[in-house]
Amino acid sequence: MKKAVMGLVIGAVVLVGLALWVFKGRIAGNAQEVVTAPIVLLVVGFAVYLSISRLRSRRRGEPGEDELSKSVMTRASSLAYYISIYLWLFVGYISDKTMLETHSLVGAGIAGMAVVFVLCWLGVKLFGMKNE
Repeated sequence: MKKAVMGLVIGAVVLVGLALWVFKGRIAGNAQEVVTAPIVLLVVGFAVYLSISRLRSRRRGEPGEDELSKSVMTRASSLAYYISIYLWLFVGYISDKTMLETHSLVGAGIAGMAVVFVLCWLGVKLFGMKNE
């Protein structure tokens, strides 16, 4: 229950911060800003979805995380880990070829890892786990 509520609270704080950035900040409209907002919304939407599904399970008297959801999460995280290693190799390769600042590349790598995890979780959830 605490994980679900904490996920909702953190998601709300991130969305409020994003809204303040959009309405009060100076938005240049460059490619980095255009890509950042959907990535943040995707990751926050994933966290809110997981939190709501845990709260629904709790309301029905079921455990928040059963064996299937734990195994899906474990399989998705291991798959995302292996893909993220290649993502960081790509970021390292790109760092020599572009003029982007180091903190921008690190931020893009971290955001890429989050997106890779969400996509791996969706893939495992939709297509199932093979040979298990």
